[in-house]
Amino acid sequence: MRRWKRWRGPSAALALAAALVTGLTVPATAEAEPQKITVDAAGPGRVYEGVGAISGGGGTSRLIVDYPEPQRRQILDYLFKPGYGASLDILKVEIGSDTNSSNGAEPSHSRAPGDVNCDRGYEWWLMTEAKKRNPAIKLYGLEWGAPGWFQGGFWSQDNIAYLTDWLGCARRHHLAVDYLGGWNEKGWDKQWYVDLKAALGREGYGGVKLVAADNAGWQVATDLKNDAAFNAAVDVVGVHYPCTAIHCSSSADALGLGKPIFASESGWNDYLTGAPRLAAEINHEYVDGRMTAFINWPAAYGWYPTVQYAGSGFLRANEPWSGHYELGPTLWTVAQTGQFARPGWRYIDSASGYLGGGGTYVTLRSPAARPDYTTVVETTSATAPQTITVSPTGGLSRGRLHVWSTELSSADPARWFVRGDDLRADTDGSYQITLEPGRVYTLTTLRGGTKGSAASPAAANLPLPFKESFDGYRRGTTARYFSDMEGAFEVAKCSRGSHRGKCLRQVITTQPIKWTKVPAPLTLVGDATWTDYEARTDVLLEHAGSAELLGRVVGQLDPRKKPNLTLWKGYHLKVADTGVWSLYVIQNDGTTRTLATGTADALGTGRWHRLALRFEGTAVGAFIDGRQVAAVTDATFDHGLSGLALDSYVNAQFDDFAVTAR
Repeated sequence: MRRWKRWRGPSAALALAAALVTGLTVPATAEAEPQKITVDAAGPGRVYEGVGAISGGGGTSRLIVDYPEPQRRQILDYLFKPGYGASLDILKVEIGSDTNSSNGAEPSHSRAPGDVNCDRGYEWWLMTEAKKRNPAIKLYGLEWGAPGWFQGGFWSQDNIAYLTDWLGCARRHHLAVDYLGGWNEKGWDKQWYVDLKAALGREGYGGVKLVAADNAGWQVATDLKNDAAFNAAVDVVGVHYPCTAIHCSSSADALGLGKPIFASESGWNDYLTGAPRLAAEINHEYVDGRMTAFINWPAAYGWYPTVQYAGSGFLRANEPWSGHYELGPTLWTVAQTGQFARPGWRYIDSASGYLGGGGTYVTLRSPAARPDYTTVVETTSATAPQTITVSPTGGLSRGRLHVWSTELSSADPARWFVRGDDLRADTDGSYQITLEPGRVYTLTTLRGGTKGSAASPAAANLPLPFKESFDGYRRGTTARYFSDMEGAFEVAKCSRGSHRGKCLRQVITTQPIKWTKVPAPLTLVGDATWTDYEARTDVLLEHAGSAELLGRVVGQLDPRKKPNLTLWKGYHLKVADTGVWSLYVIQNDGTTRTLATGTADALGTGRWHRLALRFEGTAVGAFIDGRQVAAVTDATFDHGLSGLALDSYVNAQFDDFAVTAR
C-alpha cells in the first residue's frame, strides 16, 4: 500500500500531456448548449469487472469480527448485500503471514513446513459472509509479507506451495478464489509467476487468474509485452494508485495487451470526507485509462484509531463493545455504481467521457438482447450547473430513466443516495437533466436501489473494569478486542508454572519476511479514550528476553521518519528475564525518553510474574510482582489504550489481563 504516493496533484498541463501520450480524450471546453451523450447499444467498450474493496494491508477488518449481532450483520450487509449498500463485486483479502502489513498483522495458515491450519484468522469468515450475501462476488488473495521459514525468500518454490495450500484452505471453507496476486508493492519476479501458473494447473486450481503485479506504475505491462512466458502466465494487469487529483494514468503497452486492467488497489479515502475523490476516481479510471475494476483500500475502518490511516474506508466499524458504527457519503458514492451495474456488462466508449462544464461520465450496458444501461456522472470539478441530454439508440429502452444522486461533500445523510424524479423521454427519445456541481448521479433503466434502514446504537466508551482470563476461547483464536500489530498472540493452554486453563501466547519465533518496520511482536487492546487507570497482566517468558506492558497508547509513529520504525506512542514498562527494567515513553516526535530504570529480582524463564502500570493525572507508577519500582510525574500523554509486547521473536504467555479505573 503505497499510501505516500496518493494523489499528489500534478498541474493541468501535466495531466493534459499524460492524456495525449496515451492517446486518450481530453476534456472539452465549457458549452452553452446541453451536452449530448449518445448511448449506442452497439458501441464498443471493455467488459466491466466491478467495484471492490480490500480486507487486509493489516488488520483493517479486525474489530468487525467482535461486533455483536445484529450490528455485525448490518455492517456486512452494507458492504456486500446486492442492491442494498455498496454492493461490492470483488473482495480482496490478505494472505496472512503474522507480520505487520501496514495496519496490523494477520495470522498465517502455515507457520512451519508441513504445518497447515485452515482455521486461523478471520478472512475465511469474512469471505464466507460476503458469499452468503452475494454468491457471485469475486474473491482475490494477495500477500504483503510471508513466513520466515521459506528457503529462497519470497520468490521461492516454498511460497508457491504456501499459496496452493492457502487455496486448499479456501476450498475446505467452500470458497473458490478467482484472482491471486504476487507480493504487494515489492516488485515482481517473472519466472516465479510462470512457475506459479504451472503449479496452479498441476494442483487443480487452473481456473484461478493471476494478477501482476499489484505495484504502482506501468512497467509491469512493458515486461509482459516483452516476455512471452510471463505474458502467458498473467491474466490481469493490476496497478496501485494510478490516479492523481485530476487524472488517472495508463500506458500504451497496458492497453495493447488485450487483458483486463484493474486498479487493484486504489481509493484510500476517508469514509466521511473522501467521497469527491472517490467519485472522480471511479469514473476517471475508465475514461482516462480503460481500467475496468476499482478496488478500494480498505473496505472498512475497522481498526483502533491509534493505528495509522484512521478513517479510511467505506464505513467506520471500530467500536464493537457498543455496537456503534457510522456510514458516510463515501459508501453511497460507490453504491451509485455498485447497485446499478453488474460484472459482465460492457462500457460504451462513445458514451463515456468528459463533461464540458467539468466532470466525467461513464455508461455501461447489460449483455441482454434488449439491454439495460446505466450512466454514472460525477461533477466534482464543475463550478456551475450544466445540462446534458442522454439519447439511447440501438434497441435500448425508451422508458423512464431512474435517477439517484449523492451530494458528495454533505454531512447530511438525507443528501446521500437520494432517489430523484424519473426522467421521461422527449419526443425525440432523449432525456434531459441539469446537473449540480459536487455530486454524483446515476441514470439507469434498472429498477431497485436501496439505501438501507438499519441504524447504529449510540457510541459509548469501553467500560472499566475490562478483564480477560482467556479461558472462554477455543485454542488458536484471537481474544476479544486484542489486535496484533506484529507476531501472533493467540489463546493457548497455559503450559508452565502455577497458572491453569488458558493464556494468551505469542507463538512466532522466526522473524517473518516483512513488509514494513515493526521490530518485534506487539498487540493492542482497549479504548483510546481511557484516561486514569491501572493496567496489569501476569507474564511468563519461555525464553530469555523482555516483556512489555503498554499504557496510554495514543498513536503510531510514521515509519518514514526517524527512527524509521513502526512504534506506538505511549508509556512502556519493559522487564527482562534478568530483572533489568525500564519505564519509558515514546513521544510524538519519535524520540524515546526513559523515565526510570532499575533491577528487580530476576524474572527468569518458566515462572509467572505480575506487571502493572498505573496512571492518575500526571502521576505514572510501575509495579513488578506487586512492588512499586517507579513513581514519576509526566504529562506527555493523558489518555490511550493498553497493549502487550516483546523485544524479540520468542514465546511468552500472558494471563489475567485487567484494566481498572483509578
